[in-house]
Amino acid sequence: MALIHNLGFPRIGARRELKFALETFWKGQASDAELLGTAKQLRTHNWQAQQALDWVPVGDFSLYDQVLDMSFTLGNLPDRVEGLEGSELDNYFRVARGRSANDTDCNCIHAGEMTKWFDTNYHYIVPEVTANTTFSLNAERILSQLAEAQAAGVKAKPVIIGPVTYLWLSKEKDTSNRLDLLSKLLPVYGQLLDKLADAGAEWVQIDEPALVTELDEDWQRAFETAYHVLRSSRVKLLLATYFGTLKENLRLACNLPVDGLHVDAVRGRDELRVVLDWLPEYKVLSVGAINGRNIWKTDLNATLDWLEPVAQKLGERLWIAPSCSLLHVPVDLDSEQKLDTDIRSWLAFAKQKLAELSVLGKAINQGRAAVGDELAANKVAVDSRKNSERVHNPQVKATVKNITAELGQRQSPYVERIAKQRAHLKLPLYPTTTIGSFPQTPDIRKARLALKKQEMSAEQYTATMRAEIEHAVSEQEKLGLDVLVHGEAERNDMVEYFGEQLEGYAFSQFGWVQSYGSRCVKPPILFGDISRPKAMTVEWIQYAQSLTDKPMKGMLTGPVTILNWSFVRDDQPRSESCLQLALAVRQEVLDLEAAGVNIIQIDEAALREGLPLRKSAWQSYLDWAVESFRIAANGVADETQIHTHMCYSEFNDIIEAIAHMDADVITIETSRSDMELLNVFEEFEYPNEIGPGVYDIHSPNIPSVEQAVKLMTKAAERIPAERLWVNPDCGLKTRQWEEVIPALQNMVSAAKTLRKNAG
Repeated sequence: MALIHNLGFPRIGARRELKFALETFWKGQASDAELLGTAKQLRTHNWQAQQALDWVPVGDFSLYDQVLDMSFTLGNLPDRVEGLEGSELDNYFRVARGRSANDTDCNCIHAGEMTKWFDTNYHYIVPEVTANTTFSLNAERILSQLAEAQAAGVKAKPVIIGPVTYLWLSKEKDTSNRLDLLSKLLPVYGQLLDKLADAGAEWVQIDEPALVTELDEDWQRAFETAYHVLRSSRVKLLLATYFGTLKENLRLACNLPVDGLHVDAVRGRDELRVVLDWLPEYKVLSVGAINGRNIWKTDLNATLDWLEPVAQKLGERLWIAPSCSLLHVPVDLDSEQKLDTDIRSWLAFAKQKLAELSVLGKAINQGRAAVGDELAANKVAVDSRKNSERVHNPQVKATVKNITAELGQRQSPYVERIAKQRAHLKLPLYPTTTIGSFPQTPDIRKARLALKKQEMSAEQYTATMRAEIEHAVSEQEKLGLDVLVHGEAERNDMVEYFGEQLEGYAFSQFGWVQSYGSRCVKPPILFGDISRPKAMTVEWIQYAQSLTDKPMKGMLTGPVTILNWSFVRDDQPRSESCLQLALAVRQEVLDLEAAGVNIIQIDEAALREGLPLRKSAWQSYLDWAVESFRIAANGVADETQIHTHMCYSEFNDIIEAIAHMDADVITIETSRSDMELLNVFEEFEYPNEIGPGVYDIHSPNIPSVEQAVKLMTKAAERIPAERLWVNPDCGLKTRQWEEVIPALQNMVSAAKTLRKNAG
């Protein structure tokens, strides 16, 4: 009999219960016990939702981030938290966000660096290592969750991050090689597996997604070393790979001395035949047959067509699962009562994906006739989407086919147009600005909710948002910022806001997905061909500009980021959808310019995120991604200054592609990494202007003037001062005004100091 299991479940809760519990705790309005009580309730609820599975993941729940959890399990904490007062929970949140609930400004610390989890929009806290790093086991978190699950009658499968992937995700803080730490790390993993065995675990899922990346011989050898050491453990190991194909690592993965292998058959189905040939006969093969990264219903009949022969060959050695953890999809489609009926019938959230899994399992074990009704209903939904006129717009497709290279070209090269821009804008050295958004206050959210409930008219809502814009503009003028923004009070989200005004998008009420910590996003659903019926931002920006004589930036989200932060249709190439979005954004850019807006920021925060995990596939992606940005941005006159923004991504290895975007100004995250991302400019002469962030907006800590000056001084060692801007790392939507004002005051003061030092 084939078994069904899951690799991980969303932990935020169907109504974002974890988010609200965390934020209440951080405000000092809830105790440790209350926060942990909410976490326990969510775990119990998650296990109940998975009770039909043969194996249920345990240990996948986290208060902030699973990589940070693993760092604490391994006793790998930054030196800066050692000796601080408080509990382990206090130190956990200090590493995650710079402070715990009871910390004051005087005893906060530098938060851990944060970056994207492989090619997802989930962010993890980067483990820090040096040549002197030691490891010591702290298994209490996972052991207590395992005990909880066992007490609830759950057939538990503990989940941990594997040792090689843990080191692969880490970052050296000196000149050492993190792979040299493997010999120190493996004994602690051995102790952990023994503890889990003693606690009654039969199987342990050990996640090694680094295997789907290009690994050199040293990293491949590290896998062999690690699992030959761990083969003596008293639990069975299911080695889980996901997010891509194994390619040159396939034989390695098949031959590692573990008891089972999980492969992502959504992205790597073509490798299944080889896996079946190479996998030793004693091993279980877990097949990721359902997409854990997107929300479209699985074509169950088509899946069974290729899965049944696999089952015939493997028999009881077949396990069936989603391709990866369901962390990356919303919890429950049944919550969506306002979603368009047709579109809703095409979707599956986490709970519905588990139901699909059950259908596949029953069909494999008992025959298709046992689930005939379910398969028939699935076929109706799949065919409905495939043939829907709402999905396909011939006019949009024709417009994309008529795109020419000229659409992506500026009128003049950067050196010519920047002279015109400087003459027109008359900005000082080290000009100051923000990335776009200002705090989304309770009053703003209350007004948005009242509009949705029709308790506030559109006219009243507009007046309320205009008042918020006036406040944002007034505060920026008091602060002395050089280039202002309108604050984005009217925007619920930097992607959803635009999706709501484009044809081809649909929207959920509760389709929340965790991005990091308590930060959740609700990706819009890109189901059809994209077009822009009307202007989306012009009236708001025009109003903001009417309130000030200073330059006002028009704020847009770029086509690549809209694409990557949406649930994207899977029935056409992503490049096709991106070009459709590029044409829509281009129309908005031209309308803003016609309205007199001379600085336009087109955020591409997710450009690096969409990069394939294998470098051999990078160029194809970068070609169409950069082309899409250039089509969106380059229809303007030389005097119009185009900005873009990227955050929390390692982009040094694609710096040439970023330069080819040819934005006049790029703003980037550098404060958490202490300007480390600017090291690339020692070898690559970036041609345009750049704003390295000096204010880490993902922490409540307020940067000092001295810190900002120090960071910008580092930047000026690599980039000429006349091409440097001073700005935060990212938008200020998630912060509070009482944090933002002093932080920006210090940022402006730092710019003045830099100008004075520059003479």
